[in-house]
Amino acid sequence: MLAPKRLLTALALTLIASTTVQAADEVVVYSSRIDELIKPVFDAYTKKTGVQVKFITDKEAPLMQRIKAEGANATADLLLTVDGGNLWQAEQMGILQPFTSKVIDANIPSQYRAASHAWTGLSLRARTIAYSTDRVKPGELTTYEALADKQWEGRLCLRTAKKVYNQSLTATLIETHGAQKTEEIIKGWVNNLSTDVFSDDIAVLQAINAGQCDVGIVNTYYYGRLHKQDPKLAVKLFWPNQGDRGVHVNLSGIGLTKYAPHPEAAKALVEWMTTPEAQKIFADVNQEFPANPAVEPSAEVASWGKFKADTLPVEVAGKRQAEAIRLMDRAGWN
Repeated sequence: MLAPKRLLTALALTLIASTTVQAADEVVVYSSRIDELIKPVFDAYTKKTGVQVKFITDKEAPLMQRIKAEGANATADLLLTVDGGNLWQAEQMGILQPFTSKVIDANIPSQYRAASHAWTGLSLRARTIAYSTDRVKPGELTTYEALADKQWEGRLCLRTAKKVYNQSLTATLIETHGAQKTEEIIKGWVNNLSTDVFSDDIAVLQAINAGQCDVGIVNTYYYGRLHKQDPKLAVKLFWPNQGDRGVHVNLSGIGLTKYAPHPEAAKALVEWMTTPEAQKIFADVNQEFPANPAVEPSAEVASWGKFKADTLPVEVAGKRQAEAIRLMDRAGWN
């Protein structure tokens, strides 16, 4: 029989071990994605592994600041957010820790991962041209750059430059053309606007449908959402730049926080999220393209047609983000 002191020590060690096991059976995610778009994925993982995935939802900036403020007293194991520009910013803030994984490297193409291994893409969205099927023939459209031509004067709708999606598109234009030519393109777009910029992509699509403008630039999943609500929507998607670099593609992605309380469990979740099983759920729910090229998109997304995508590393969007914001401001895109 154990002496009282030894018995207390044994009980204490048992409690510590129990707490450790319990902690390893959960992962905490800070997410800027809408709850209903990620819950099915996490529920599937819990059903498969028994590991509980808790998630806290907010805008990306407050979440990143919260992770930074928590420091070594971190709550979050993972940061899930949209756009390579945001993920790059998180890496620059020092709130992510790199980790290498043969599983992730095999499942996700290198242009959709950080070169430092600080984050990886999970799903893709094209930022492409939307056009009125009543007033525009597909043959009239060619490239993003051509939307600056006089042909489109008073016919273009755009979302505000304050949104990271447009900042990332502009950043990749700078990477491709240089600042001077990109500024000329952006000025052309601004000159061709039919009205003030909109607060979101849905409003751009609705304006095209209503005849307020004829063409616009939007993320594909917004089109999917609106088309689902209104199958008679008189708007379609066009894949630009198929004769050169391809369509601008961005992503939603995930990174391991610097002081993750459950790093191994978090890494296992990220690896699983890149597998065909998870990619199918993630892409279908979000009406996005799988980041894993071995997985086919949903039937609805596939119906939009295949396209050549730009192969520029997505992290370029972050590296040139500040330059892009200054350029857009100079060009009058507010």
